Amino acid sequence: MAKLYFYYASMNAGKSTTLLQADFNYRERGMATMLWTAKLDDRSDEQAIESRIGLGADAHRFTEDTNLFERVSAAHAVEPLACVMVDEAQFLTKEQVWQLARLADEAGVPVICYGLRTDFQGELFPGSAALLGIADTLVELKAVCHCGRKASMNLRVDQGGAAVRAGAQTEIGGNDRYVALCRKHFSEALGG
Repeated sequence: MAKLYFYYASMNAGKSTTLLQADFNYRERGMATMLWTAKLDDRSDEQAIESRIGLGADAHRFTEDTNLFERVSAAHAVEPLACVMVDEAQFLTKEQVWQLARLADEAGVPVICYGLRTDFQGELFPGSAALLGIADTLVELKAVCHCGRKASMNLRVDQGGAAVRAGAQTEIGGNDRYVALCRKHFSEALGG
């Protein structure tokens, strides 16, 4: 029976790297996969998932209007898919998470999602909230705070490195905009 998986973590935990390794493992054994990532993140090539350590692969891009069930089902009918993998899953809509669950339940295709659990204010992203609610398997990947504890929070910083306390939930950026911290240091950075 196929399952819906959610691998979540803070920034710099290796989510994209883990996805790319899993994809490589399937493809090395001659199995077809389908990769997706959010169109929202336009820092890299038009259709690519890239990890901070330099690995990359082509991927389809989803927006909030993409019907993932229809798109993946159509591809699966042409070439049976062993697995679907979604990077930046925090940007999925609740409806899209249910579409991915249908792929596992009705089409028998395992779906592995990778994403952030919370934003820079400690609030759940809509896609992450839905995945935490309905995924068959939840796996937390570990990142490390500067103190050595598990980093579970994402601090947004300005160009000078100062904590940003307000703003839009989504602002694309990497190490220049976000720092992975433990809850204690996250709270201290925000003055709490």
